[in-house]
Amino acid sequence: MIREILRWLLAGLMVFIGVLHFTHTAALVPVVPAFLPAPEALVYISGVFEILGGIGLVIPKLSRAAAWGLIALYIAVFPANVNMAINQIPMGDLQMSPTMLWARLPLQFVIIAWAYWYARRP
Repeated sequence: MIREILRWLLAGLMVFIGVLHFTHTAALVPVVPAFLPAPEALVYISGVFEILGGIGLVIPKLSRAAAWGLIALYIAVFPANVNMAINQIPMGDLQMSPTMLWARLPLQFVIIAWAYWYARRP
């Protein structure tokens, strides 16, 4: 029961965060490391995959693949979060302390572990 509640919570969180990539694009573009091309496109692409991953988590035939996809996505976007912490980049109008920016990094691993719970074979 708790596993399914947490699945829906993770799915909802992923869809919500994915939608933010479209509603708050300008706030997310500066987070993309400078060495990557087309930051705005990358923000949109990562948003699409977060939404698809969230939806896929709750479709039984797609759940494992969606979970693996989310794991890959969060590994891929980790450099953006490191960039945000190193360069103290605000999230739009939201100013975060350096401590908060660095504290966000381990949360990526929590989300990866959470998704892995659904990626494993039952």
